[in-house]
Amino acid sequence: MIEFDKFTLNNGLRVIVHKDITTPLVAVNTLYDVGARDESEDRTGFAHLFEHLMFGGSINIPEFDTPLQMAGGENNAFTSNDITNYYDTLPASNLETALWLESDRMMSIAFTEKSLEVQRSVVIEEFKQRYINQPYGDLWHLLRKEAYKVHPYKWPTIGKDLSHIEDATMEDVKSFFFKHYGPQNAVLCVAGNCELNQVQDLVSKWYDDIPTREKYIRNIIPEPEQNDLREIEHSAKVPTNALFMAFKMCGRYHEDYPVYDLTSDILSRGSSSRLMQNLVKEKGLFSNISAYVLGAYDDGLFVVSGYLNKGVDYAEAENAIWEELQKIQTDLNEKELEKVKNKFESAVLYGNVNVLNRAMNLCFYELHGDADLVNHELSKYRDVNTNRIKELIANKLIANRCTILRYRAEDK
Repeated sequence: MIEFDKFTLNNGLRVIVHKDITTPLVAVNTLYDVGARDESEDRTGFAHLFEHLMFGGSINIPEFDTPLQMAGGENNAFTSNDITNYYDTLPASNLETALWLESDRMMSIAFTEKSLEVQRSVVIEEFKQRYINQPYGDLWHLLRKEAYKVHPYKWPTIGKDLSHIEDATMEDVKSFFFKHYGPQNAVLCVAGNCELNQVQDLVSKWYDDIPTREKYIRNIIPEPEQNDLREIEHSAKVPTNALFMAFKMCGRYHEDYPVYDLTSDILSRGSSSRLMQNLVKEKGLFSNISAYVLGAYDDGLFVVSGYLNKGVDYAEAENAIWEELQKIQTDLNEKELEKVKNKFESAVLYGNVNVLNRAMNLCFYELHGDADLVNHELSKYRDVNTNRIKELIANKLIANRCTILRYRAEDK
């Protein structure tokens, strides 16, 4: 059980306080309700660009990292299609330093041409290294574009096209910031060796004067139901043929999400899992294969990805995956399901040893209505039975909900 208190400032900032006196540290996590799905299709990659810009100096502080490091802290951030998350950990006695820094960049980043050019160059270089020049780097550009026809999940977090970041103007950047990075669009969690009254006083001191901004109302057209098998044939200079099968699935907070998640674990979690045991070790069709869920907030993807061994054709590889899905419907038993449930529970409990992970999870669930949902996640997984998994595979993991990418290695 993760205990916490919470309050909301007049400007709309939601604040969660989780006290843990067993650690000398404090974690400060700031979750902004903005991701790549909130971008315009002709201006993509901005949420990821801002992940970098927010470290390039704010209105009163020329550099973010140095003051935090001098206070014994460290920080980082990540962006997804749904959210942008910034986090700091530092000695509890220096909590105010993190709140001073985070509040200043929530008030306004510096908006200097130098910062924009530096961070733009960093993002452009990342785009080239990870998505253009790396083997299979364009995988998600190819797969998302075919799997999604309407929803902005049809481009990855890095952006749809490199030119969108190359052509970004200062006016574009200012508009995106003031639309999405205000207190009314954020959840702040302070977790660790702290007191509620102390946090209330410090948060009030540093955040009260940040003006609330017009609340961004998300108006995304839902992705239409997929009723056809979609296939992509692509070739490039990569080490080996690869196969990606992406099935439409529910969003992260839907009641069926744990069913999909546990199904992926049954298929590929650990060396004794079905896909690893049957398709890698016994049949030798793949050198490596995995199944996973993307965890998207809106309707996401359940993905099976594998790298084919030399001489294996796609028809044989795909048939083998369909056969494994079929087998689960007939021979899955409670003992096998209990095994993956135990692994999941151990991972959650182990992850929650880290106070920063607790802070992040409290923010994630508060964004979706109630931070206390973090204390009920395990019970939702425990409630999944074999029948729910069999029904899901029979009705959801089917060809008409699947997008297949056959990524062929060009002859050298």
